[in-house]
Amino acid sequence: MAEEFDVLIIGGGMVGASLACALHQQPLRIGVVEAVPLSATSQPSFDDRVIALAYGSRRIFDGIGIWTSLREHATPIRNIHVSDRGRFGCTRIDCRDEGVPALGYVLKNRDIGHALSGRIAGSTNISLFCPAQMQSLNVDEGGATVMIESDGQPLSLRTRLVVGADGGQSRVRELAGIGIQRRDYGQAAITTNVDMEKRHNHVAYERFTDSGPLAFLPMQDHQCSVVWTVRLENIEKLQALSDGDFRDRLQRRFGYRLGRIEQVGRRIAFPLQLVRATESVRPRIALVGNAAHTLHPVAGQGFNLGLRDVAVMAEVVVDANLRHQDPGSGPVLSGYSERRRRDHREVIFLTDSLVRIFSNSLTPVALARDAGMMAIEHIPFLKHLLARQTMGIKGRQPKLARGIPL
Repeated sequence: MAEEFDVLIIGGGMVGASLACALHQQPLRIGVVEAVPLSATSQPSFDDRVIALAYGSRRIFDGIGIWTSLREHATPIRNIHVSDRGRFGCTRIDCRDEGVPALGYVLKNRDIGHALSGRIAGSTNISLFCPAQMQSLNVDEGGATVMIESDGQPLSLRTRLVVGADGGQSRVRELAGIGIQRRDYGQAAITTNVDMEKRHNHVAYERFTDSGPLAFLPMQDHQCSVVWTVRLENIEKLQALSDGDFRDRLQRRFGYRLGRIEQVGRRIAFPLQLVRATESVRPRIALVGNAAHTLHPVAGQGFNLGLRDVAVMAEVVVDANLRHQDPGSGPVLSGYSERRRRDHREVIFLTDSLVRIFSNSLTPVALARDAGMMAIEHIPFLKHLLARQTMGIKGRQPKLARGIPL
């Protein structure tokens, strides 16, 4: 006989684990299926890379109840400095102008993973199937049946709702027959941590160059996390450079605002694409995070957008349960899809437009974008709109994004 759940989350990475934690201690039976053991040391997404956590995402973690354990590991971003390399365009955003203690926070994935896995381990309503692989998905009027393989043994799980939180290569999306729209940017990102000569003073730098954006995010002491976007055809040559030569190339791209780059850490590279699911819901199925949308890292919106998916999905499920509704029913899932549509559209438009505009070297385009940045710098209303968008607090906010527990 199949084990039964109200919500079965496929994927136990950053987004899937966050959803499980958001439903912690609710009167719901939650299952999590993940290919690797769910712990801060074995889960690949809980690694030493960092995330620029938007202020709104901090509030979601507060509502979930894990922010207190993350606060000591978080470096606040109090200012953002945006510039166009070799040109006059520049915009600065200050948290004091927005009335918040920080515009965002920089955290290691591993610290977030430790908090999430610890909360799940202490939960009585969450069952883990890790490591396990999803084999099939069948939907009928009363629910969904998911076949998994765990320790070489087949296992049948029955649920009212399947949530695909299994990343850009989503198996849930594939089995549900949901199509994607894909755009290849012809770029790759190199991530690394660097030690700087000068203190960053909690300023995050986003510098647009002819090969793509370059971000320096403040970490502890003199450290910064770097996301350097380059043309795809140049990635192998850059990765083959010695640490010293790579440091010199990076120094020339960024400049000397923080003095010299004294040390470069391990480098990780990955290609960049925009991947968007044509639908976010099907009967009994919903997609969250990268399963629904994989973005360019410019402006650091990807995980934050996924976490807002989590906040709305959790609220929709809990509200349905309070009203004695089926969380996998059409009206409930349509409500989730409708509430997420505008945020998805606006963030995808923002990130995609930034990449396109700042990758264009034509003089009229360059002059127009510099004029646009100067307008944002000198018109408070425009700067405020941009700040609220990047902080993830624009528009209607779910309870968790207001720091309110479910």
